[in-house]
Amino acid sequence: MGLVEMLRRCGTVMLVSDEVSSVIGAVGLIALALSWHKRGASPVRLSQVGWIGVGLYFFNDTFTYMEHDDLILTLFSALTLPMAIGMAVWEERAEDDKSKASLTWARGAVAYAGGPYLLIAHVPWLSVLAIWFVAGQAAFFLRFSGGDNVVMGETWVNTPEGQISWSEFDGNRWFMGSSSEEYLFQTELLLADGTPIGINFVLACTALQSMVIFVGAIAVLDIDWRRRCRVLFLTIPLIHILNLFRNAGLIWLHTTYVEWTLLGMSVFEFGHSYVARFVSLFAMFIMALIMFDLLPELHRHIVRLLKPLGLLQPKKRSN
Repeated sequence: MGLVEMLRRCGTVMLVSDEVSSVIGAVGLIALALSWHKRGASPVRLSQVGWIGVGLYFFNDTFTYMEHDDLILTLFSALTLPMAIGMAVWEERAEDDKSKASLTWARGAVAYAGGPYLLIAHVPWLSVLAIWFVAGQAAFFLRFSGGDNVVMGETWVNTPEGQISWSEFDGNRWFMGSSSEEYLFQTELLLADGTPIGINFVLACTALQSMVIFVGAIAVLDIDWRRRCRVLFLTIPLIHILNLFRNAGLIWLHTTYVEWTLLGMSVFEFGHSYVARFVSLFAMFIMALIMFDLLPELHRHIVRLLKPLGLLQPKKRSN
């Protein structure tokens, strides 16, 4: 039995159902949000409940990402639970005011990043609107830049009974408890003559995850609201524009280099799974450096939170 198959079998035993996972995640985020708002009262137990709940929710998605061969998100999801446990333990043991302040910031950042993400991911109407918003702009950008005349086609819903169109979907359009929300709805792209190009847009193509990370991290900083707004107005549109370039570029490569393969992967598979992910992470890293310069408070919080790992710690000056 291979390692992946062993992990999948273990996952079916260890992980909770989709609906239970959604409730646990919501409770965890609410607990973190409340503990951030009640930060003056030092609600350690409440924050610990929040960390464990959020960790369980995202860890529950590990095997979903594994089944979709998404190595990076599989790794990140697998790390969420041990990291959440570590944060819960640290909440109990933190003694100095600076560490407590950074832990408090982390509560709010996770709550106000995870909250909007879960809302959009679990409300089908919001998921579909987000997909249409980005897919339509990516197709327009490709046409405008001289690429193929690509348009949006039908939006499909993946159900246990099979794939049905969004227009015929008679399920609950206001709540979905599935743990695979990012792949539940997909909008196909077509050439102008109606020929499918073989690429479907899903929620993961919207860069929603990247956006909410910056929203949560910046929104709860204890700084003047005008500084927060300026930085948010800089980062969110920039992430969206970079994502449009990414999506349009992948579509262009897919329709242009049809016969190109590497290690059995098409140009789209290689570009989407490896090149685009690396470029996206690098862009996030550069943006984070810019944010650290604009918001030194953010940098200090992150450096303190990395202290247990021994990363990015200032060197002690020798006498």
